[in-house]
Amino acid sequence: MFKKIIKKSTQYYQEHSWRHLSVIALMVVLGLAGAIWFWGQNHQSSGVFRTVPVTRGNLQATISATGTVEPEELVDVGAQVAGKIVAFGQDQDGKPVDYGSVVAAGTILAQIDDSLYAADVSLAKAQLAEAKANVKRAEADLGQLQAKLFQAERDWRRAEKLGPSDALSQSDYDAALSAYKVAKANLNVGQAALVQAKETVAQVEATLRRAQQNLDYCTIKSPVKGVIIDRRVNIGQTVVASLNAPSLFLIAKDLKRLQVWASVNEADIGNIHPGQPVTFTVDAHPGVVFQGEVGKVRLNATMTQNVVTYTVEVNTDNSDGRLIPYLTANLKFIVAERQNVLMVPNAALRWTPQPDQLASNSGQKARADQNAEAETQGASGDREDQKGQGRGVLWLPQGAYVRPLKVSLGPSDGSMTEVQSPELKEGMQVVLAGQPQESSTASSASPFTPQPFKKKSPPPSH
Repeated sequence: MFKKIIKKSTQYYQEHSWRHLSVIALMVVLGLAGAIWFWGQNHQSSGVFRTVPVTRGNLQATISATGTVEPEELVDVGAQVAGKIVAFGQDQDGKPVDYGSVVAAGTILAQIDDSLYAADVSLAKAQLAEAKANVKRAEADLGQLQAKLFQAERDWRRAEKLGPSDALSQSDYDAALSAYKVAKANLNVGQAALVQAKETVAQVEATLRRAQQNLDYCTIKSPVKGVIIDRRVNIGQTVVASLNAPSLFLIAKDLKRLQVWASVNEADIGNIHPGQPVTFTVDAHPGVVFQGEVGKVRLNATMTQNVVTYTVEVNTDNSDGRLIPYLTANLKFIVAERQNVLMVPNAALRWTPQPDQLASNSGQKARADQNAEAETQGASGDREDQKGQGRGVLWLPQGAYVRPLKVSLGPSDGSMTEVQSPELKEGMQVVLAGQPQESSTASSASPFTPQPFKKKSPPPSH
């Protein structure tokens, strides 16, 4: 009995001991593998760089801006008289005038209540008839006065020949003379009365024309052929015309020719000129690129939060009718275009190596030149309106280090920049960033974890 117990105990101890040893051995292996990996990560060469090849292709430098699609010519139709809107006119399709209606020149748009203005016309017509009758009466009176003057003049001539004598008393002589002078004066009065009557007729005619014009103003007509963009009144609404004419309709003269009013920053306006090609897109037609050209640069700048912008008019053809007024447009003004040129990412021109990454002392001088150029003309490619004509530095990998290559800069499209150098070839690798693996390891490791000693190898001599 005791032998069996001792045998089972021995077997159990051997089995569990082997399992403990297996676990311990596995932990040791994993520990060694982790240590080897960690040591390898921390002993990678300081010359691990992220590179990109120099590519060849087409490049387009542009200036970006936003704007609004506007009709090329707008006509604001208002009311010159006050009154209540009683009816709308009809468009070319026989429908009541509304948003989007196509109207011809002279089409009736709306009718204002004309009862008061019609009464004024009737009153002016009656006054004109009365004035014309007064003219005829004045003409008749003038004829009578002329006849009386003729008779008085004959009596005076006879009395003058006889003179005061036994045949003509002094009183009769004086009476003849007085009658002649009175008749002559009455004729002048009659002539003045006729002139006054005629002027009254002209005055009443002007009043009638004014009343008739106000009556005609009650009928609102379209001054041009176009499309109604906005209708700002309803039937039954009263319009009041005082100092300013109220706006009733907004008509676009021709929607086949539209403009985009773009706001351009003052730093970019120097690169904008009439006739410059422009491309733009609108959210209403995704994926469609519309063409246009700069028509005018307005000189009245606006300032918003200390930012000065200028309005640039871009003309575009809308014969297909896809564009409608007041769409938001994203524009690109084409500043320069290059075909089949060498280009690199802008990040490659902005990267600067550390002192221990330079292949020689000449690299330090090149890096100083790069920093100086960046301070004077800005980082290459950051501005989309940059035409180039500058200098830059690319860094070429050389083993575990980098060496500089000075290049001439061309236009930039915001992500790529044209570069020129006799030494530069298509496909050549240029540094874009440095030590991505080491930076990621350092960022993920705990700051309290002890770092193994890393021996730094000296740079190659030249």
